[in-house]
Amino acid sequence: KKSEQELKDEEMELFTKYYMEWKGGRKSGNTSYTNIPRFYYRLPAEDEVLLQKLREESRAVFLQRKSRELLDNEELQNLWFLLDKHQTSPMVGEEAMINYENFLKVGEKAGSKCKQFFTAKIFAKLLHNDPYGRISIMQFFNYVMRKG
Repeated sequence: KKSEQELKDEEMELFTKYYMEWKGGRKSGNTSYTNIPRFYYRLPAEDEVLLQKLREESRAVFLQRKSRELLDNEELQNLWFLLDKHQTSPMVGEEAMINYENFLKVGEKAGSKCKQFFTAKIFAKLLHNDPYGRISIMQFFNYVMRKG
């Protein structure tokens, strides 16, 4: 006859065997979860000085890269000048307007930082009830200043 300890050992052995088979069986069936990228990383503890420094440095580099993407004052002035130069008549009251053709011309001349704003989607978003199919230069410029 087996002792109580031997029975518990045998039970644990069987449990482990069946559990590993079950776990292994499920794993081989669908491994799509291995392709999901990790998106959460815990914040470094106070005593993890190196990890804290690394986090600070990577955040600073990220912010520098993002700030280089922003339009500076000179680029904004250049954009306004190009928009004003390519406006499409007639004006609506005091407001200068631009059609899609001139909008694309300005997009080509404005430079690489501005390229993201000169899309059909953005033009359509700002297009309202103009009978000539134009958008307001001021509305577009304000959009660039808010988004850029």
